[in-house]
Amino acid sequence: MTDVEQNKSEFIRIFKENITRPGSDKLLSWLQSEGSDFFYAPASTRYHGAYEGGLCEHSLNVYYCLKDYLARERVKNDYALSYSEESIAIAALLHDLCKINLYKASTKNVKTENGWQTVPTYRFVEELPYGHGEKSVYIISGFMRLTRDEAMAVRWHMGFSGEENVNTIGNALERFPLALAIHIADMEATFYMEGKDQDERTW
Repeated sequence: MTDVEQNKSEFIRIFKENITRPGSDKLLSWLQSEGSDFFYAPASTRYHGAYEGGLCEHSLNVYYCLKDYLARERVKNDYALSYSEESIAIAALLHDLCKINLYKASTKNVKTENGWQTVPTYRFVEELPYGHGEKSVYIISGFMRLTRDEAMAVRWHMGFSGEENVNTIGNALERFPLALAIHIADMEATFYMEGKDQDERTW
């Protein structure tokens, strides 16, 4: 079994064990259908997870990072954060559904020591221009209802990245701690687990 298939199997297992509300079965069926490339799509075009299966792998990484964050003594005792296993799985596994069918396999020419060479790449093709986090909320909501905490976490998982209205995002992160928690988990997964190779990092 390839890494892509292993990640797909793990994702489906975690989903089925934790997400059971009405409509979740239809959402999972759609993720596995020909209409969705979720399990084989990259997580980006050239940054983290820019390879086949990167999106599913990233979603799993965020899930485990979020679980670890919420298990910390300070988070549990001082911040009193506590969420159901279903909310944790929804927020983490589904936060980037906006990237489904977004990246198309392509090629590009790069200059090497031996001259120009054609290499595989991905190009960005947006067919549903509905934003980032809000697009994920929109997609999920087409299948099942979200709690307010879950919706805010998915919507604002990018934190201040690319957001012009800093007052709105600051308010959201303060009022809905799950949004801040998943943002931290997303950044940990992106930069420490899926970023540059270990020997290229400058800590």
